[in-house]
Amino acid sequence: MPAQPKVIIVILNWNGKSYLEKFLPSVLASSYMNFEVIVADNASTDDSVSFLQQKFPSVRIIQLDKNYGFAGGYNKALSGLESDYYMILNSDVEVQIRWLEPMVELLENNISIAACQPKILSFDHREKFEYAGAAGGWIDKYGYPFAKGRIFDVCEEDHGQYDQSEPVFWASGAALFIRAKVFHEMKGFDEYFFAHQEEIDLCWRIQLAGYKIYSCPSSVVHHVGGGTLPRSNSRKTYLNFRNNRIMLSKNLPFPEKIPVLFVRGVLDSISALKGLFSGDGGYFVAIIRAHMAFYKWYLFYRKKSVFPATKHTKLSGFLNKNIAWLHFVKKKKYFSEIIKN
Repeated sequence: MPAQPKVIIVILNWNGKSYLEKFLPSVLASSYMNFEVIVADNASTDDSVSFLQQKFPSVRIIQLDKNYGFAGGYNKALSGLESDYYMILNSDVEVQIRWLEPMVELLENNISIAACQPKILSFDHREKFEYAGAAGGWIDKYGYPFAKGRIFDVCEEDHGQYDQSEPVFWASGAALFIRAKVFHEMKGFDEYFFAHQEEIDLCWRIQLAGYKIYSCPSSVVHHVGGGTLPRSNSRKTYLNFRNNRIMLSKNLPFPEKIPVLFVRGVLDSISALKGLFSGDGGYFVAIIRAHMAFYKWYLFYRKKSVFPATKHTKLSGFLNKNIAWLHFVKKKKYFSEIIKN
């Protein structure tokens, strides 16, 4: 009987002792036979490392010398790890015992699939999809990410409506299952992003290289979400808006780049002004800073980013419309109202 493919589960930790204590046992209880769990510590200032050493001696620890963010932390942690697959997993995720088997089977049976994600449900509201990925990510023509089961802040209840495994645009970084060979072929995450939307950028580059991204809803996990930074955090707003513009600039074909960035800039300005007039000055300032940082990146730091090596034009999970218009003006709340089979 051939040996099972090896899976290395890597959990990036930054001051997350409470999450490790709560959720690591479910990961270690996975029924898949050939897996290893590694915690990569992003220079935590709590006692995460000593706690792991005492309570979970079977878990290998990679201690990084400073906080490299999500992108840099995972790149450095995965750089020397030999495996068939990597499972990139947030520390605030509870997994089911047979969560790995469906994803391994999916990728083993189709060599064109480079990565997938499980169905991600909320830990606190277990019948609902979770914000960060839900049942698989899509993107609209202006770079707005959304997902099967989540449009902007509206998360649907899970009634099995998205239980079909199919191509998507991006797989969530909260639970990203990926071929190790492809991760390194793509040169990993773009470390300039630091955190937020780096997995969407990676999945875009993967698709441009001719591979596919899939959802795998027969695997189910529950995610707390917002464990490190709440969505209202100005730092998170800044990184999301900055990284989104960088991602569009890097991956769009040249004829589309300028008009898309222009329209997205107008939409961002509307969003910033809405925040300002509603009393959220921090949101307004974060978006302005994000746009200034994008131009700084474009003029001075582009060489620090990872660009797609090839540009296949057929992309799955792409909506050639404006999701903001459909959601806020046309009042379409759910994915199934926007994307019809």
